Amino acid sequence: MGRTQTFADVAGPNRVAGRNTLLAQVATTAGTGSEAGIRSLITDPDKGTKVAVESPHMIADLAVLDPELTYSVPPAVTAATGVDAMAHCVEAFTNRRAHPMIDGFARMGFRLVGKYLARAVRDGSDTEAREGMMLASFYGGICLGPVNTAAGHAIAYPLGTRLRLPHGLANAIIFPHVLAFNQPVAVEKTNEVAEALGLGTGLSQQDLSRVAHGFCRDLGIEMSLGAHGATAPTCRSTRARRMPTAG
Repeated sequence: MGRTQTFADVAGPNRVAGRNTLLAQVATTAGTGSEAGIRSLITDPDKGTKVAVESPHMIADLAVLDPELTYSVPPAVTAATGVDAMAHCVEAFTNRRAHPMIDGFARMGFRLVGKYLARAVRDGSDTEAREGMMLASFYGGICLGPVNTAAGHAIAYPLGTRLRLPHGLANAIIFPHVLAFNQPVAVEKTNEVAEALGLGTGLSQQDLSRVAHGFCRDLGIEMSLGAHGATAPTCRSTRARRMPTAG
């Protein structure tokens, strides 16, 4: 990044002037997949929004995926970041902008999550599970550039900024609802996701939401927004304003 550029200068796509050093990124969680991507998300505490900086100059020259670096990640963080990795893959896979080549990375990613996330949560020193999750996160990061996420992340972002929820936790709470909501327009792909996660196949929207909720809950994730500080909105009565008539 050019040393004279401020955050305001680089916010948005393709505004980074460049860099004159090599960039190495070392993953210490299995979630964001940023070591494979071209963007960084920064929370603006004043506006309560997340701002993206996106540039090909942010692609790593060297990405290190060492499962031993994630041994000490606590179970709750392992679960939340793992769901984030899964969400990257699933949202890209069921996206209207989905691409067959990216579908391959997405499939590898959510299948690895289905196979290894629960194991990594149960035993943080399970090297095979940690390795599988790091690869799932990496594949999810690849999905973000060409296709990107969809409704799940769009809803999770304000939950994160307004309720100060960890990003993976916000994604987990939203995941069952978005997966079931999108099912009618992505039936085959949703069935593929459900089968890979061990949820079953041929499920109704209601059953899919229920078992996806259980998948996240069984990882130890508290799935109630109320438990994380959300309150029901209060309705304020407003006096109807009389509109002018035509003529």
